[in-house]
Amino acid sequence: MTPTQRKKRVVAHSVHPGASQHVVETNRALARWLAQILGLEFAGDYDPLVHGQDELYLLPTQTIVGPAAARQLRVTGPDDLWGGYVEHDFICTKAITHGLLNKNAVAPPGWAPLFSQRVRNVVLDGLSVFSLNDARPAASHLLYSGPIRMKPIHACAGRGQQVIESLEHFDELLTQPDVARQFNEGVVLEQDLQQVVTYSAGQSFIAGHVLSYCGQQHLTEDADGEQVYGGSELLVVQGGYPELLALPLPPDVRQAVQQARVFDAAADEAYPRFFASRRNYDIAQGLDTEGRQRSGVLEQSWRMGGASSAEVAALQAFIDHPGMRAIRVSAVETYVDQPLPADAIEVYRGPAEHSDFLLKYVTVQSYDG
Repeated sequence: MTPTQRKKRVVAHSVHPGASQHVVETNRALARWLAQILGLEFAGDYDPLVHGQDELYLLPTQTIVGPAAARQLRVTGPDDLWGGYVEHDFICTKAITHGLLNKNAVAPPGWAPLFSQRVRNVVLDGLSVFSLNDARPAASHLLYSGPIRMKPIHACAGRGQQVIESLEHFDELLTQPDVARQFNEGVVLEQDLQQVVTYSAGQSFIAGHVLSYCGQQHLTEDADGEQVYGGSELLVVQGGYPELLALPLPPDVRQAVQQARVFDAAADEAYPRFFASRRNYDIAQGLDTEGRQRSGVLEQSWRMGGASSAEVAALQAFIDHPGMRAIRVSAVETYVDQPLPADAIEVYRGPAEHSDFLLKYVTVQSYDG
């Protein structure tokens, strides 16, 4: 750790003022834990009046968007935060995963067609839509190969998505209230897979430490019975992707990691002002309507996410045991009020955004490979 990093104070930062309690408190708990691991002072929630010109290490709940926000927070590069920065909001959403219908389709300012060109072979079939006028032609173009999934670009944890079976079904959807606003803000239309397994792959760069990981996500039922994110099981190594790929990974996991690497490199190339110290990617694998196996990156997370607590737990294990090669960590989210499992580390217990209760915890296991 450099002298400059030693002087930094770790602060939590809830980017959106209306963030739910579980997001704010999880953010605060992870910032406090990270400060403890790094031997730095935890200075609470970010407040420009309190922290003044302090040297800060920021843990934001969302990707920092735009040069004005970066200047205010004094974020100039990946060493200033555990998260990421983009010039335009759409860059840190699902929108960049797919290209537009054609050259005449509406695109947001800053759109880089180069990105979709670079990732075409590592994503599912799909289109991004930023105009109600482009919505039906885009859906018609994709529905020839089977059902598609409609995904608002700012939704998270799998919420707000709908499966469209036919163009008639899509036309019914277009009659719903507020549909114009939704499409104008941005919607992804993407082929729907069956028997889906979702993998995570990514890297974290924290105070000179490099962690690379892969793993599988799990779903759980929230209080309304909706299937939402329920946690991740990760295999984490000290070092980069070469160290991760040197392990005996199953072929499907290895494919997910390699696809994430392509997606990650494309972001650096197409959006050169982007930077991130947390780079997480979700990869879906399943069967298309013809029964063929498909695999593709769904989206990126350059911010605190569901697996962040597992990454922090892995960092602590590697700092405590520098010779350790790899470790298995699990982040769990459940909407059932229950005792904490033995040896688990509680991250949050309290109300959720859509229900009265949510429990988040982490478990750590040795790597036996």
